[in-house]
Amino acid sequence: MSDYWNANWPTMLEDMQQHLTIVLSALGAALIIAVIVILLCLHHERWLSGLTYFFSLLYSIPSFAFFALLLPLSGLGMRTAIIVLTLYAEYVLLRSFITGIQGVDPQLVEVASGMGMTSRQTFWKVQFPLALPAIFSGLQVALASTMAMATIVATINAGGLGQLLFEGLQGQQVVPILWGTILTMVLTLGCAGILWLIERACTHRWRRVLKA
Repeated sequence: MSDYWNANWPTMLEDMQQHLTIVLSALGAALIIAVIVILLCLHHERWLSGLTYFFSLLYSIPSFAFFALLLPLSGLGMRTAIIVLTLYAEYVLLRSFITGIQGVDPQLVEVASGMGMTSRQTFWKVQFPLALPAIFSGLQVALASTMAMATIVATINAGGLGQLLFEGLQGQQVVPILWGTILTMVLTLGCAGILWLIERACTHRWRRVLKA
């Protein structure tokens, strides 16, 4: 293990950087899309249900088939990988967003409306803060699943830690597979820890706002 690290650590660090770039780009895009969809369709439950069903269908498509469908349009590399991972993460985020917002006590929404708040103000000042636990729970799940699925994108020359896994499989070597697995877990745990800290900070801030 140590010998392989000493001989290949520059390449492995580059693989980690590529992997992290792909995952964070996909999650960031999925998060932006989810927020836009929720804002546009907040009072249209049929639209939300339809979009959730649509993304669930996309989620059910095997990744290799998804890559094959997009290759003529976006080609090999990171672009195709990010598009596919974004669509996969979108289903998880959208479900968690909807669950969190619909779980808010309707009486609180009525009180906010009675105080003269607009629907947008009610969303940002009441529904969104109270839905934060469910939203961050969905982000954690999306992070872990996207980090794992990102290992497959090495098959379309997108880079990442999947290159270590496929190197081990092709050469029937255990060490590259172990390093690819370990580094993927390290990235996942590190990002999950940062996300947990962000959740605590946001929750604490919104509680102070609500008390005020």
